[in-house]
Amino acid sequence: MDWFINADTTVHKFALMFFAIFLFVVVMGLILFAVDRPKRIPTWVVALGFLAPTILGLTFGLVYPGLRTIRDSFYDRLGASFVGLDNYVAAFTEEQFQIVLRNTVIWVITVPIMATIIGLVYAVLVDRTRAEYLAKTLIFLPMAISMVGASIIWKFVYEYKPDQPGVNQTGLLNQLLVWVGIPPQQFLLNAPANTFFLIVVMIWIQAGFAMTVLSAAIKAIPDDIVEAARLDGLHGVGMFRFITVPSIRPALIVVVTTIAMGTLKVFDIVRTMTGGNFGTSVVANEFYNQSFTIRNQGLGAALAVILFVLVIPLVVYNVRQLRLSEEIR
Repeated sequence: MDWFINADTTVHKFALMFFAIFLFVVVMGLILFAVDRPKRIPTWVVALGFLAPTILGLTFGLVYPGLRTIRDSFYDRLGASFVGLDNYVAAFTEEQFQIVLRNTVIWVITVPIMATIIGLVYAVLVDRTRAEYLAKTLIFLPMAISMVGASIIWKFVYEYKPDQPGVNQTGLLNQLLVWVGIPPQQFLLNAPANTFFLIVVMIWIQAGFAMTVLSAAIKAIPDDIVEAARLDGLHGVGMFRFITVPSIRPALIVVVTTIAMGTLKVFDIVRTMTGGNFGTSVVANEFYNQSFTIRNQGLGAALAVILFVLVIPLVVYNVRQLRLSEEIR
């Protein structure tokens, strides 16, 4: 068994991979064998065979690490001495962490609202137009790019070169400023504006998701409601305000809460573009710094717990709204 665990050559790694596949085949074979023998094996045994791997995976991959993180948040940086709520007090009172929390709040408020507004307006404008599919494809394309890839693209857009003779700007935004006679700016260095320039990247990505969901909801509005509204004299903004928005309210809630949950956990954009420096860090990035760079396990765990607590209300609200919409139907 040590030979498998300490695999350090290509042959050993392949052997370990095939051994894992073999174990998977054996387990699935036993489960299928149990399914084919319903008369000999009780139903609860078959159900347990299917559920046990999932329960074990959730227990050791989610529940145990979560409980361990909560426990570590009450201990010191080495996890040796109990310090009570000291880590949480530091997270809420020290200036550097207050900036982190402030940035996180700005992200969670700005990104869902702006991405949803842009997606909704875009969905309404291109609905049933001649180039609808092409227009939707263009705004949805950023969703196909990873967070890191999108961050690298926008880092080039914000690229800064000194304003000196013979020095050409490689960043698109600074080149546009130079063309109109404005000196180039260091967009990613100047706080707190740099946080909003990072937020633009997230909005650029999530607007496509919002547009897709809301466009489907708009197309699901019954035609008789639309025709009745038009007969009553509603057009343009009136139709949008009194018919479209109320009809797609459940979809709007899903979009806003889903984007908000993703924004709370934002890490890739901040890490790739600024590394959390220059006053741009957020909770997820600071959790990484404290846990793996500074090696302060207690404070890192406390930040992880804070992030988890912030996500819970969004999840609960989303589930409640989905249940309400199902009851109305």
